[in-house]
Amino acid sequence: MTGNDPRSPSPSSDHAPLIGGGSHDHDRDREASDGRRSPRRSVSNRISDVVQEPLTSLTKILLVEVLVLLLISSVFIGLFAGAQHRLNLRNGGGGPAPGNGTHTETETQTVIRTTTRGASTVFTATTTTTATTTAVYTSISTYTTTDTKTRTVIVGPEPTGPPESPTPPSKETCLTPECIILSASILSGIDTSHDPCESLYDFANGGWIAAHPIPGDKGSISTFSLLAEKNWQVIQQVLEDDIESYDNSWDDQLLSKLRGLYASCMDEVKLDYLGDLPLQRFVNNIREIYRGRSSDYVLTNPRSGLSNALGYMHSRGVNALFEFYVDGDAAVDPNEMTLWFSQATLGLPSKEYYKDQAVLSVYQDVIERLLVVLRDDEIVNGLEDAGHPSLVLQAEELEDSERVWPPWPWPPWNGDEGDSNNDNDRKPTHDPFFRAHELSQQVVRFESDIAEATLDLDKLQQDPFGTYNPTNINALKAALPQINFPDYFATFTPRFFPSRVIVTYKPYPSSLSEILKRTHPDVIEAYLVVRAALEYAPNLGTTTEAWKAVRQLRENLDGLRPGAIGKRTEFCLRKVESAMGFATGRYYVNATFPGDSREKASEVIQNIVNAFERSLERIDWMDEESARRAEEKAEAIRRKIGFPLSPDTRDPRSLVSYYTLVKIHVDTFFENMLSAAASDVYKMWQKLGKRRNMEEWEMTPATVNAYYNPTGNEIVFPAGILQPPFFSHHRPGYLSYGSFGMVAAHELTHAFDSAGRLYNQQGKLEEWWTRQTSDAYQIRQDCIIVQFSRKLVSSFVSINGNDPIVNFNWRTAGENIGDSGLVQAYRAWKAQYEDSYDAGNEYLLPGLKYTSACLKAVPRAIALSCACLNVGTSNSLSGSDGYLSAVWWSSIQRSPLHFIVKENPLCLANAWYICRQ
Repeated sequence: MTGNDPRSPSPSSDHAPLIGGGSHDHDRDREASDGRRSPRRSVSNRISDVVQEPLTSLTKILLVEVLVLLLISSVFIGLFAGAQHRLNLRNGGGGPAPGNGTHTETETQTVIRTTTRGASTVFTATTTTTATTTAVYTSISTYTTTDTKTRTVIVGPEPTGPPESPTPPSKETCLTPECIILSASILSGIDTSHDPCESLYDFANGGWIAAHPIPGDKGSISTFSLLAEKNWQVIQQVLEDDIESYDNSWDDQLLSKLRGLYASCMDEVKLDYLGDLPLQRFVNNIREIYRGRSSDYVLTNPRSGLSNALGYMHSRGVNALFEFYVDGDAAVDPNEMTLWFSQATLGLPSKEYYKDQAVLSVYQDVIERLLVVLRDDEIVNGLEDAGHPSLVLQAEELEDSERVWPPWPWPPWNGDEGDSNNDNDRKPTHDPFFRAHELSQQVVRFESDIAEATLDLDKLQQDPFGTYNPTNINALKAALPQINFPDYFATFTPRFFPSRVIVTYKPYPSSLSEILKRTHPDVIEAYLVVRAALEYAPNLGTTTEAWKAVRQLRENLDGLRPGAIGKRTEFCLRKVESAMGFATGRYYVNATFPGDSREKASEVIQNIVNAFERSLERIDWMDEESARRAEEKAEAIRRKIGFPLSPDTRDPRSLVSYYTLVKIHVDTFFENMLSAAASDVYKMWQKLGKRRNMEEWEMTPATVNAYYNPTGNEIVFPAGILQPPFFSHHRPGYLSYGSFGMVAAHELTHAFDSAGRLYNQQGKLEEWWTRQTSDAYQIRQDCIIVQFSRKLVSSFVSINGNDPIVNFNWRTAGENIGDSGLVQAYRAWKAQYEDSYDAGNEYLLPGLKYTSACLKAVPRAIALSCACLNVGTSNSLSGSDGYLSAVWWSSIQRSPLHFIVKENPLCLANAWYICRQ
């Protein structure tokens, strides 16, 4: 067994020594062979012998290797000791190495919270929390240690406003390409140099505004306008695509009209070739009708001529002197379509502009240019004399194509011959430039008088009781005898002549009558010509004098850069949309509005309505009766989403029938637009005396907007606004409620704004609030108006350097109150949060360090991204919800009365609470 013992020497070990050749080994071997044994030597003697013995080369090499190994071992031992020391410090420091035992740490935290309520009462709460951590180690040694730490934390006061946010969303972050792109779009738009609780708008839009300079051909740029351009691009692809993707004749007919209208607009060579001729023919028809087809310069029948001329113009969408429209009888039966009489649309945006001499100077210059180019000449003879026989042929063709509905002259009889006034001599001047200059001054004075007689726009838009003045037609005839209303009504071939009319401003007809009495017929005629030119000159070629004159006015009113002309495709797409928008809407919806979009949008709207109804319980200034009625109205609101059913967007046959009266020719863009306008006016008058069509819409499917109709008690959301950044299937819930939820809450709140609150759940105009609640509402509304007006005025002055000429106090009150509906979107999101979280719809986006509550506010601010710095006057502000909303929120977030949730960080303001004193 020895041979198997690993400790036994190898049989050949004596014959193969590992190291041999030394004299000492040789002597020892010799002694062993002799059988003799030398005396035992001491250790010191042996060491002395080794030291004194000379070193061989091999020995020196081995010694060097030993030294190297010792150095390396020392380095590793030092590194191991340092690592062990750090581990001991991390585990509490100074303790023994882990062994077979238990290590326990105890931490006690004391939190002192201070809450301030009212002005002088301070509540302090102390919370102590103890946490114990135990770890078990196994090793050779055994030990036990205990560490105890105590710390005290003092936190700031808790917010006393809206409830805290729900549980934060899942820590999981969406890393799909769609989520990364969405996150990048948000990050590129925000400006982190701003505190969102100090200036949410600047925080959420600073990057966007910096990346979107205002184009020279526009007075502003916003997310609304950019989305509209994207929507037009979808329609453009349909109009320019030669591939027929529809296999039925109804779509063929519809597309043929749409493409013909678009092509006629895009043919700039033809438009420039025709020059001002189409507009000259149009205004000459007006002159001829106004003069009663007289061959001299004497009006044969001023009353009949003015009535027929106004009928001809109004039937083609040119508003002058006054306006008729058809809508529900708000105070009797909101679904009974009734005739309404309202004041004129002015050449300038509002009556305040006529008090600004700088604006009037530009306006007069534009009018003078139009009267010069549209002077009363024999156009065809002039073209022949100038050597343009081809244009004479075009004029004759245009004369034939001008025979659109309704036919003229109408009526076929002479009207009231007894009313003729031959004392109005019309003496032409031989200097057209001097005559145009003289008339332009008189037209400005005439229109200024009309503007002074009109009702302020804030009252016209915000006072439904004051603008409801029912009367009979005979009373209107008596107040405005210069108009032969039977002749005028005959122009529109209504189902029956109306006997009752609702006047929006009772003094206006008699005031207009006095103005007409003291105004020369030449001035009235020139006014009619100018009104027609301002409406239709944009449909001419861009090289024409009339087009340039109207452009000059736009540049001054809208702050456009002189000479900067936008893309022709954009202009033509806008024209096609305005003329046949329900037809283009069919193809837009097919391309962009998936089948379940309506259901998802409807869910968001319903959740917001539910949140609003729940909030009524917390409004201490609204009594129980008014709150109950408000809840009934909110629940009764009809929700229209995506596209209308009358005409039916899904059925091309319905759309072809709807646009039957629109006559389109590829070579006559000007006349195409006249035909489309005449078709719209005709359809409006055919509603008179009928019941409201509940399936009709006021907006086309591709429109980037939404609206609340008080007499119909309905909120409408076209497919055009149900697109990113407002709406998308593939976005987390907090972004959906912060963007589209904002739009839905805004429109819902319009049902309870300064004007909408005066209509009940059936759309009937009545004071359904109790007096106490109505008075309390008025106090809070006034507070919002004052706060907003101060902020807007300061912002406007900083942009323009001048005092504003428009009174914003009441004009935008409804929009400001509507914007406060954001808090309802926030509450609706919170209410559905748990279900949405469980469904995986509250995921985080990569790279965004903000909470979901904060990110919910960002889309609302992004949706209102607007750069409006090119305004030449306050026109760009007076009707712009986007810019006004931005200023409103910037103002509200600095108010000491608003609620702040600093943890979010999100600043929420609610008009129902903000002015609670």
